[in-house]
This record gives sequence, C-alpha cells and structure tokens, in this order.
Amino acid sequence: MKRPGHRTTRRDFLLGAGALLPASLLATRLALAGSASAGSAGGDGRFVFILMRGALDGLAAVPPVGDPDHARLRGPMAVAGTRLDDTFALHPAMRFLADRYAARELLLVHAVATPYRERSHFDGQDLLETGATTPHALQTGWLNRALSARGAAGASAAASAAGATGATGVALGANVPLVMRGPAEVSSWSPSRLASLREETLQRLADLYAGDATLAARLADALASDAVAAQALGDESMTGMPAPAGAARGDAGDMESGKATGKPGHAALGETLRAAAGFLREPQGARVAVLETTGWDTHANEGGSEGALAQRLGALDGALGEFRAAMGAAWDRTAVLMATEFGRTAAGNGTRGTDHGTGAAAFLVGGAVAGGRVLADWPGLAPGALYQGRDLQPTRDLRALLKGVLHDHLQVSDRSLDADVFPGSAAVRREQGLLRG
Repeated sequence: MKRPGHRTTRRDFLLGAGALLPASLLATRLALAGSASAGSAGGDGRFVFILMRGALDGLAAVPPVGDPDHARLRGPMAVAGTRLDDTFALHPAMRFLADRYAARELLLVHAVATPYRERSHFDGQDLLETGATTPHALQTGWLNRALSARGAAGASAAASAAGATGATGVALGANVPLVMRGPAEVSSWSPSRLASLREETLQRLADLYAGDATLAARLADALASDAVAAQALGDESMTGMPAPAGAARGDAGDMESGKATGKPGHAALGETLRAAAGFLREPQGARVAVLETTGWDTHANEGGSEGALAQRLGALDGALGEFRAAMGAAWDRTAVLMATEFGRTAAGNGTRGTDHGTGAAAFLVGGAVAGGRVLADWPGLAPGALYQGRDLQPTRDLRALLKGVLHDHLQVSDRSLDADVFPGSAAVRREQGLLRG
C-alpha cells in the first residue's frame, strides 16, 4: 500500500512495472547486467572507459612545459597549466583532475598510441575500439571480449542461483560503441529528448508484451535501465522537459551527449556520468561502463589556456567531478580510463589549430588508481625526435595500459589478454602497478 499522501512517480512505476511480466523472466532481466556479488569472477572493481573521439591534443591537455622545444613549437598556443613535475603540467581547465593528481588518484600516460601510424579518424578509432593491429580486422570490441573472458573464468554461485545473465557491462549513449560490441551481453541506456510516456501507456505496453518472451524481455530491460538511471538522476531528469531557455545545444565541447539531449555539454555529460554511477555503485550493479565524447578534432582556433579546447576539457573535468560525487563509497573501487585514437601535431597550423598526429596522452583516474605521477618515456620535441618530422613520437603501447587495468582491476588473465582480448599482442607486456594494492 502507498503511504498517505504519496504520489505515484515515474520511478515508482518503472520499478514496479515489471510485475506484469513473468517472474522467471523478471528475475533475469532486472539483473541489469550485474554480476551478483563481489565474490564473482573479476572481483569488485568498477571500470569506466571514455572514448575521446576526434584526436585529443595531448600536448595541450598535458603540456610538456619542461621540454625546451615546447614553447618554440606551440608559440601563442603554448599552455602553462598546473605544474605536476619537472617536465609536465595539466591544462588549467582541469581543476578536478588536478585535485585528483594531488590526492594520488590520477595517473597520466604520455607519448602513448595504438599500433596505428596513419591519420584517419575512421581507421584510428577502429583500432582503438577493436584492439586489433590493423584496421577493420575484427568486428567485436576489446572491452566486450574482456567481459567474455572475465565471465568464462566462472560466475558466482549466487549469480547462477539468481538467474543473472552474467554480463557486467553497460553502454551509455545513443548507440553501443564498437568497443562494447560482441558476444558478452551488455545493457544500454541513453538520455531521451522525447516526453515521458504516461504510466498507463507503459502499463498497456507491459500487458501487451507479456505474451511474447522476446518483446517482454526487451521491455523489461528498458524499464529496469530507465529505473536505475531515474534513481541516479532524480525524477526531474526523466520528465522529458526541454532544456532551459538559452541553454546552447552542444556547447562547452559539443560533446556527443550534448547533441543527444539538447543540453550544454557539461550538463549533458554530467547527466550521463551520473547515470553511469547509478549502474555501477550498487553491490549487484554493473562493473563496467563505456561512453563516448566528441569534439576533440581541433583543426582551427584551438586556443591555449583559454578557448575552444579549454571549454571542452573543462566540461569533461566538471562531469568527472559529478561522477565521483555520485559514486560515493564505490569511487574507492573505481578506475576511469580516457583515451583517444591518436594525438595531434607538435606545432600549430596556419589556422591556430593542430592537425592529425600520432603520440597522444591518456588519463587513468579513480580511487583505485595508484596515481600522482606521469608515466612516460619522454622522447622530446626536438626536430630529430619527432615522428616523421611533425608528431610526438609514441614510446608506449596503449594496449599495455589497457592490459594492466584489465588484469589487475577486472582479473582478466594474461593468456586471455594476449590471445583473445588483444589478439597477436603477446609481445606487448602489460603495465604493472597502475592500481592500488
């Protein structure tokens, strides 16, 4: 019974709508892609992968201010930033990440790249997501294959008894990115620009679908995911109301989530990350989440300490701060990895921007991260040190970083990493010591 004066909310209905579906189906679908206990294969770590599509300028995000050639190459675009050590600084727009560095929860990796050495976004992103050595060689993503390898190690008895699917991943966005596609079952959620359905409409749909196992399963998935996101964001975020007057669509970085919702980039990305926290922070919730951001292709008017790139970085930084707050105590078990398909040229171009490059920077942040340092075999920016005379020379393989996180945080075996998750990568040894003991 409802308590006196209680108003039925969208969250109430979403959490209860599944009662119209077969009980055995509901027990499975409301698992929400979560393994049932911390004792299941892969432990209790939470992992978030953020794709930074468009080729982030790592020399601006993590400027090598101690390199004598940095100022010469960048000129008025040179960023001073928050000094981290004798060589590196962090862009001043990233205040939350600077605080995490000081708290030893941020690890920066510089002069890093996939095996790709050309400059096509399409091909570079394919390798970033598939983990292959050549473009378009695989049709599944390394993160999905890691989930499969993790699940193959054996699901917990509790999960089996509950009828859970054994999948542990959730994709947040309009589409499931390639990195998350494959044999492992994953959940998905996307913010909607449509008005919310009335409760009676949802009830009729549930009643209509109840006789069809496939349709009922998909509806239960959607309702359950929506309920988790609603609980994380609050009912007001699920009302489908338009953005406030004057809110620019996709500003502060034109992030993908901003395009999807019509909200400013910071607000939209913050909403998506708070929804991710709703899936990840519960004991029986998802263990892995993936989302993507765009707008990092800064060919023109990139700016330096201020400008277009600074706005993008500030939007991402603020959203990460919201995510940490939303994760609560689960932050201590969380690692967030942000990576891009390749870097940008060491020198600016004629339109006050940078062109497609090679060596890049990656970010690993979270309460589980052994941070407060920059991991780099710095090649330098002298003319003879640049790749093809124009780019930061890669000295670290991104797959080594990914392997280290997957092995230590999600307990994916070396054998699976070398043969299945990143096929043909046995010569690439995983980075060690990335996470707290």
